[in-house]
Amino acid sequence: MTANLIRIAVLLFAALFGAVAQAQAPFPSRPIRILVTIPPGGAPDISARLLAHYMQETLGWSVVIENRPGANGNIASDAVAKSAPDGYTLLLHADSGITINPHVYSKLTFDPLNDLLPLTSVATNQFMLSINPELPVKTFQEFIEYARNSKPPLPYASGGNGSQHQLCMELLKRQAGIDLLHVPFRGAAPATTATVAGDTKVLFSGSASASLIQGGQLRALATSGKSRSKRFPDLPTIGEFYPGYAIDIWLGLFAPAGTPEPVMTTLRTEIQKILARADFAEKLNVSGSLEPLILPPAEFTQLIRSDYEKYGKLIKDIGIKLD
Repeated sequence: MTANLIRIAVLLFAALFGAVAQAQAPFPSRPIRILVTIPPGGAPDISARLLAHYMQETLGWSVVIENRPGANGNIASDAVAKSAPDGYTLLLHADSGITINPHVYSKLTFDPLNDLLPLTSVATNQFMLSINPELPVKTFQEFIEYARNSKPPLPYASGGNGSQHQLCMELLKRQAGIDLLHVPFRGAAPATTATVAGDTKVLFSGSASASLIQGGQLRALATSGKSRSKRFPDLPTIGEFYPGYAIDIWLGLFAPAGTPEPVMTTLRTEIQKILARADFAEKLNVSGSLEPLILPPAEFTQLIRSDYEKYGKLIKDIGIKLD
């Protein structure tokens, strides 16, 4: 009996000692996974891989990028939301997955606002209204007039029903009083390819299309954001013609709800140091028109909430719903 009690005591002590040692292990003590919601090549993937490179090079952390495309980012988001809240599984997502998807999908298996913790903003850019260069227009004003008189309506490409590309164009249609035919694709890349080929005539393209614009395969006419693009300063904003029109894109890192605050603080502090580096910003911008976005936690949370409300109203007015 005594021997059994001693054996049990030893096992309990070993288990307790192991748990304490694990709890006191410095973070990170093993590889960090960053799930990306799109295939390789787009802005979230570019940002994640560049960030992972700097985290490994400057911090010595082991970081693995895992692309989990599908369902407008919901597959990767669900996986992270249901992961252990220990800081070792993160999500790099565009704003649309957090602020738009909850309004267009009625059967999400997770709650983006409650099951994912905003870790830090990462980057920002804006869309460019881009056309197939065979269209006989050179300026934004000429395009609006041409679209207004086109019968049948010009087909426009988007990254899918309920995508931010679609919302940008639907908002422009309403403010400019034009009609365009929506042609949804499974992602921005095939939508861009279709517009370059001439199958569709116009789209709101992201930073990954910068080389196509510079190479003449697409013609950019205007940008969607609050201010002009640093990469394309000669392009006017749509808001210069239609006051109040302003759609900027942001990318952010998220962790599962319940991740300890000390782990969140460690990740946030070190990642924002990287974002503030001039060489990081330079390499990020080479990819397109991406710029680092460094916000205090409260401001990042407020940005998410305000965009959630803005897009919710627009989606309700347009009547988009996906299941």
